[in-house]
Amino acid sequence: MGAVCDVYDAITSNRPYKAGWDPAESLARMASWAGHFDTQVFAGFVKSLGIYPTGSLVRLASGRLAVVEEQNPQVLTAPFVKVFFSTQSNLPVTVERLDLSRAGDRIVCRESRSAWNFPQLESIWLGDAIN
Repeated sequence: MGAVCDVYDAITSNRPYKAGWDPAESLARMASWAGHFDTQVFAGFVKSLGIYPTGSLVRLASGRLAVVEEQNPQVLTAPFVKVFFSTQSNLPVTVERLDLSRAGDRIVCRESRSAWNFPQLESIWLGDAIN
């Protein structure tokens, strides 16, 4: 487990000589390195972290933005999220909690928190209803 954590930290962290990789991309690359990690240990790491780690800003197929609130242990690619913004209208929407394993929507990509600069993102993630 130490090796898995160390490699993940190394490849997702910004360094003077390279930008850190996106967490979801990092997990995909690590999974492709056959024989590098114990399969069960790596699977446990991914299950605990999630494909889209808690607190991640994500774009949904519907064009809405959401923050990952909780992992779904049954479907790692479909966490529980809080939707709060429409990229189509470029306006906030009423905060709504979705179980993406049951909703008619899905994550299409991660979004950069710094590119969007939502000062209320932490409050939405932590449970305060802000529109």
